[in-house]
Amino acid sequence: MKRNLLKELLSRPLGLTCFIILSIFYLSAIFAPFIAPYTTSEQNLKKTFHPPTGLIWKKGGWHVKIYENVDSTAAKYEYVQGNYAPIRFFAKGYPYKFLGLIPSERHLFQVDEDNKIYLLGSDSTGRDTFSRLLYGSRISLSIGLIGISITMIMGFVVGGLSGYYGGKLDFFAMRIVEFLMAIPGLYLLLALRSALAPYFDSAQMYFVIVIILAIIGWAGTARIIRGMSLSIRSRQFVLASESMGQSSFKILFRHILPNLTSYLLVAATLSIPGYILGEAALSFLGLGIQEPSASWGLMLSQAQNMKVFMLNFWWLLTPGLAIFITVIAFNVLGDTLRDIVDPKMKV
Repeated sequence: MKRNLLKELLSRPLGLTCFIILSIFYLSAIFAPFIAPYTTSEQNLKKTFHPPTGLIWKKGGWHVKIYENVDSTAAKYEYVQGNYAPIRFFAKGYPYKFLGLIPSERHLFQVDEDNKIYLLGSDSTGRDTFSRLLYGSRISLSIGLIGISITMIMGFVVGGLSGYYGGKLDFFAMRIVEFLMAIPGLYLLLALRSALAPYFDSAQMYFVIVIILAIIGWAGTARIIRGMSLSIRSRQFVLASESMGQSSFKILFRHILPNLTSYLLVAATLSIPGYILGEAALSFLGLGIQEPSASWGLMLSQAQNMKVFMLNFWWLLTPGLAIFITVIAFNVLGDTLRDIVDPKMKV
């Protein structure tokens, strides 16, 4: 009996909550150019460490409060009483390509050019934290999906072939897997990144990080799939297919893969946080995404400045909160999926 995993997932409160949270995050990443009022590199040195701007309802519409820098050394801002600017919805702003294809200048909200709206404050160079958070999510969230896709494909091909054929192929494949698993992941990550750094610019480094994370992650997946393939290959439907003369690859993809789908789905969901944290760690250490691009790890690295803690610029820690929420949501979602597909969890 074929099961509808999505329906069962959404019928559970925890699964539904995590699914909604992750959907909001990914939709925000997809439509980041439309939602973000500014680009990631637009600076305003007169408004460094600007606190989140307050909103006020006036004259039948939303307005943003205007602040004045009363102490530039401590980045202290105070609201100018009675001074506010209207928020214009679906107004024109900087040009971009909607969904990467359609040229557009319309944004969800904008204010007059002489004023700024900082929903989550600004950083040390006056860049909008909210806009950078949205653009950063495109890198941090997509790395997890692309990386885990490569990992699962490599793990299934190597582990599936190793478990199905056995013999010398199994021996050599598992020795490679064990060698990779014996190396501490963080050190391998740093070593590969440092070795490849001179050959790639900042834009290409995104793909380099994805490949590095996939190389590190596929070994454990391959070993588990190999064990499951060994068990499945002895079942009657596989033996019947072999007796009918079906090719090995046909058996692998038509009979073994469908029986591994539930595991692959759960394993992928539980592994995605590792890729997000891996990118965040590299960028936090200055070895990942570089300026003027944005990622959550790169943004969080600015919080290392003691000025952030001494003067309570809490909004610069919001990328860390985004990472925390995303990782927890994926872990809970994976646990929920595991409870659904594991027959031992059935009452």
